[in-house]
Amino acid sequence: MNFEIISIGTEILLGQIVNTNARDISRLLSELGMNVYYTTVVGDNPERLKEALEVACKRADGIITTGGLGPTEDDLSKETIAEFCGLKCVTHKESKRRLIDYFEKQGKYMPQNNLKQADMPEGCIVLKNDFGTAPGAIIESDKATIIMLPGPPSEMKPMLLNEVRPYLEKFADGVIRSKVLHVFGIGESAAEEKVKSLIDNQTNPTIAPYAKTGETEFRVTAKAKNPHDAETLLKPTLDKLYGLLGGYIYADGEDASLQKTVVSLLCEHKKTVTFAESCTGGLLAKKITDVPGSSECFNCSYVTYSNGQKEKILGVSRRTLDEYGAVSPQTALEMCRGAKKASGADIAISVTGIAGPGGGTPDKPVGLVYIGICTDSVWESQKLILNGSRQSVRERTSLYALDTVRRVLINNDKK
Repeated sequence: MNFEIISIGTEILLGQIVNTNARDISRLLSELGMNVYYTTVVGDNPERLKEALEVACKRADGIITTGGLGPTEDDLSKETIAEFCGLKCVTHKESKRRLIDYFEKQGKYMPQNNLKQADMPEGCIVLKNDFGTAPGAIIESDKATIIMLPGPPSEMKPMLLNEVRPYLEKFADGVIRSKVLHVFGIGESAAEEKVKSLIDNQTNPTIAPYAKTGETEFRVTAKAKNPHDAETLLKPTLDKLYGLLGGYIYADGEDASLQKTVVSLLCEHKKTVTFAESCTGGLLAKKITDVPGSSECFNCSYVTYSNGQKEKILGVSRRTLDEYGAVSPQTALEMCRGAKKASGADIAISVTGIAGPGGGTPDKPVGLVYIGICTDSVWESQKLILNGSRQSVRERTSLYALDTVRRVLINNDKK
């Protein structure tokens, strides 16, 4: 079954919001073995929406729309799609009741224009909204099956999974399963070179590399009659990738991140970490505390931007700062040692560098970064030369620092 996604909303065209809905819908359709060949974005304009529907009906069996189901005057998707299919909108009693109950439970007055959300195309399948006020709908017309979903992701995604997925499963012809391997510490081209023989000879499953900020993803995708067969197809290729890329792979899964991996490893090893940050300005601490459960392995951090605070808080010697400068391996080493002593953590990481755009010299260019690590058995530093914007340098520095923690924990396992 071939689908087209039509995302409705002028705010998407203006770049005011990121269209995550199309991504989530595509992932679900892929899992069900259904194809998405086109994704269209159209503003809140009935005539242009009709034109998009006309085109989509010629090249897809099904259409999934998002947005335009709200109570305001520019929310015209439902009415426009109903008219396109030659249907009238009539009050759906259950949706009206749920709408009234929703406002009563919130203890809020319901503006009368909200009632238009309970008007549904005649004969449609109504999709309940447990997280908002706009129900969705499925129209099974001669032109195409059209599925209408609300625009807010917090409402769209639950409706997609709880209401739309069971409906679509009846039409699924096989399944598609993907596994994403997250790779750090090696460039995209170098990583791809390592697995070139696999990519050159791929059939089913397929291997697709994607470059992200500071890391590379390899998506391995298999199509089969059922989930078990798909997983069976995936395993040999995944095993080969692990063999070729080894320790560069830090995790697998759609929502994996270095900070999640590091927190998991720290908790598993019952270790704690602290950071002494200069050029990253607290970014490492933020990344760690973004992960639920990080309080088990993280209790404090130090942002010492000035030389004075490096001396006062971390005990970096004035002689080191005067002789070698703040951006030096010597300062990085003293920073992490001071952080470990002050915090009592098992692992201390320090970062000091020149993020730019100014501040660089021929000897110490923009992008020069030193990372220090101090444990009971390791006290060393590493040098990085990173290019890109200030934001990019800071982001990649934080990722290298997290990867340093990961590798220390993994190396302890090997001893």
